[in-house]
Amino acid sequence: MRPRSALRWFTCLLFLPSIFSSSRPQWMLQRVPVVLPQNTESRPAPHFLSPARLDVASPCDPECHRRAPQPSYWDLRGLLAYETLHSDGQLTETAIEIYGYKSSSNTSPAYSQGSPVSTERSHVRRKRQIFGHDGRFSIAGQNHLLKYPFSVAVKLSTGCSGTLVGDQHVLTAAHCVHDGKNYVKGAQKLRVGFLKPKHRDSQTSSIYFKPSNFTNHFEGRSALYEPPTNDRMKFQWIRAKRTHVPKGWIKGNANDIGMDYDYALLELKKPHKRRHMKLGVSPPAQRLPGHRVHFSGYDNDRPGQLVYRFCQAGEETSDLLYQHCDAQPGASGSGVYARMWDRRRRRWERKVIGVFSGHQWVERQGASQEFNVAVRITPLKYAQICYWIKGNFVDCREG
Repeated sequence: MRPRSALRWFTCLLFLPSIFSSSRPQWMLQRVPVVLPQNTESRPAPHFLSPARLDVASPCDPECHRRAPQPSYWDLRGLLAYETLHSDGQLTETAIEIYGYKSSSNTSPAYSQGSPVSTERSHVRRKRQIFGHDGRFSIAGQNHLLKYPFSVAVKLSTGCSGTLVGDQHVLTAAHCVHDGKNYVKGAQKLRVGFLKPKHRDSQTSSIYFKPSNFTNHFEGRSALYEPPTNDRMKFQWIRAKRTHVPKGWIKGNANDIGMDYDYALLELKKPHKRRHMKLGVSPPAQRLPGHRVHFSGYDNDRPGQLVYRFCQAGEETSDLLYQHCDAQPGASGSGVYARMWDRRRRRWERKVIGVFSGHQWVERQGASQEFNVAVRITPLKYAQICYWIKGNFVDCREG
C-alpha cells in the first residue's frame, strides 16, 4: 500500500462511521438523578506544597472493588459533596442533595459479570504502562491537531492532560490538582494549554508511521515510527478560574485509595472558542463498538506531541473501566471516549464516558496482570459534572 493511500485509509478509520457492523451501536439516553448543591462554607486555605503525582496507582483490583459494600444514599451525599478552589486561593466546600436516585441506576449490567480475581497478593508498579508493542500514534500537523476530536485534548500546567467538555470547562483527573490530602503545587495558578500554530503550516502529513509497517501495526506486530518534535506548534495558555473536586477523592493519600472519584472539573477564565466533546453516561463495555475506547493526551515520553490511542475495554465495575491502552505519565486526566449513533440527532456522536486515571498491576489466579484504569462517568457523576458545567439541572436530566 502506498504511503498516501495508507494515510487516507487510516484517516477513514478515525473519522468515518463503521462499515463493518450490520447494526449501528447507539447511545441509549436514560433519565439520570439530580445532584443539587446546597449550603457552601469556607474552608482553610490550601498549602500547595506537594508536586502533582503523574504516576498515581492503586492496589485495589476489580474483585477488591466488587467486594466493597454498595454506598448508601448518605454515603453518596458525602462522596459527591465537593470542594471548589478559586484562583484567588479561596477554598469552599459544598454539600449536595440527591433526587431521583435508585441504587440500580448507578450500575451497569456488566457490574457483576467479571471473571474471578485472586487478591492474595497485590503490587503497584508505576513505570510500565505500555503493553507489548507500543500502539500509540503521535498526531502532528494543523490539519488534524486543530481538528475535532484531537482539538479537544489540552495540557495542564501541572503536567497532566484534560478534555474540553464545555465552552469554558475542562474535565481532568482529581490527582492532577489534589493528592488526596491537599492541593498540589501549581493548582492555585493552574493553566490550561491549547496547541496553536506558530506560523502557517504547510505540512500535509499528520500521522507519523513507517509506510512499510503500517498494515502490520494494526495486527500488533510493529511499533510506530518516532517522529521529530513538531516545532511548528506552541501552547497558548488560559488560567483556570475555579476547580471542582469531589469529596470522594479527598481522603488519605492518592496512592492508598481507590480511583472511583478521581475526576475534577476546571472552569476557565474565558471561553476557549473550540468545539468541545459532550459528556455521556458510560455504557457497559460490551455495548461499545468493537468493545473499544479511545483517548488522546500529552504523554511525558513524547514531549510537545499529542498522542492518540485506542484499545479494547476489559473488565469493569460500576465506577471503573479496565483496559490495556498504552499510556505514560502525562496522559492522566485524558477524556476516554466512544463513538456511537445518536438516534435522536441522526448522526454519529463522540462522547466522553470516562477519565483516564492510572495504572494497576495485580496477581490474578497466580499470574501477574496489568491494567490501565479509567473512571467511568456513572449517572450520578454525569449529573454532578453536568451541573458544574451548565449551572442548572434541567439540561442534565438525560445522559
